[in-house]
Amino acid sequence: MLIKLLRPFKKFAGKCIRLAYKLTYRLFKVDDKLAIFISFHGRGYSDNPKAIYEQMRQDPRFVGYRFIWFIKNHKEKNIHIEGAEIKEYFSIPYFYYLSKAKLWVVNCKLPTYIFKKENQVYLQTWHGTPLKRLAHDIDVSEDTTFYRSGVSYEQMCNSYDVDVVRYNYMISPNAFCTKVFQTSFQINRERLIETGYPRNDFISNATKEECDAIKNKYHLPIDKKIVLYAPTWRDNSYVSAGYTFELKANFRKWKEILGEDTIVVFKPHYLIINTFKDDPELDGFLYSIPAQAEINELYVISDVLITDYSSVFFDYAILKRPIYFYMYDLKEYATDLRGFYLDIHKDIPGKIYMDEETLLMDIKNEVYDYSKLNDFNLYFNNHEDGNASKRVVDILYKAVQ
Repeated sequence: MLIKLLRPFKKFAGKCIRLAYKLTYRLFKVDDKLAIFISFHGRGYSDNPKAIYEQMRQDPRFVGYRFIWFIKNHKEKNIHIEGAEIKEYFSIPYFYYLSKAKLWVVNCKLPTYIFKKENQVYLQTWHGTPLKRLAHDIDVSEDTTFYRSGVSYEQMCNSYDVDVVRYNYMISPNAFCTKVFQTSFQINRERLIETGYPRNDFISNATKEECDAIKNKYHLPIDKKIVLYAPTWRDNSYVSAGYTFELKANFRKWKEILGEDTIVVFKPHYLIINTFKDDPELDGFLYSIPAQAEINELYVISDVLITDYSSVFFDYAILKRPIYFYMYDLKEYATDLRGFYLDIHKDIPGKIYMDEETLLMDIKNEVYDYSKLNDFNLYFNNHEDGNASKRVVDILYKAVQ
């Protein structure tokens, strides 16, 4: 009840802060040795910005730089980032340091009310190779609305256009994205840097010791086969507080078929707000991981990936491990939502399953066509050699001089 009463006040306070920022941002001189980082609208310390930050920290050319991360509710989350300061996302310091920082490293679309000066450098890292169509590439009727806010197609595209104008560089992980980003974001080729994704360096370089440490971190058994189940969100499934996901997995059946030597790690998409009930019958078999967890850690410890329309399979393919696509709602998803860039029946590196039992039996019997995976990696992951962060930081160093 109290939260509802405070909501109008918080909304008004937010408007006042944005207005003050608009009137004053030009008054603050840019600090040439200040870099700020934002991942998924302040959800945490993760993804491409994390990998770039960690590379910058060990690069002697950036000695003397001040690094600031903006994270929501960071005190409650008890986050510590070695070598960096943490400020609250969407606070007065957030707007102040946006006005002062020479370098912005961000993996998500910034709001339209953010202003960038000509002598500031904005690197948009983005956060995945898209299967689902993005922005200007979405082909829908004029009356279609987007997100929980119900914005029009024109408003949705405009929110991208405003941000793209601000980019100095945008990372492309592969030739496919270099092509797609030019149409979806309507960005010119000169600002796209085709380097591979910095976050994927960890996938390429992870050691057995690191994998064992991750298993211990999530209290997983060391010696069992791990199936990672990572479905995505549905554009048309939401409530006022956020996106929801109806879980169509009979995990008791999964346990029965996959057997005692296998566990399942369930990782929902970070946009999903609903929680999933624990089942005592599944203790020791099903491990639910928070949606905000670093999924790269889950990739490297798992032996098999099950997903649906999520772009996680592009990164997971680097490991050259089996990928299964459980698309129980394929007919609805393909026709009612955004549509795909790929021909999913030909181009994705695995078989599509609409029947749960057939999926589970193929996993149990290790039925998988690796030839599709090899061909897929040649096109989509040819830059993923463990050195993408270094390539990006080399470009950033030149940009901030």
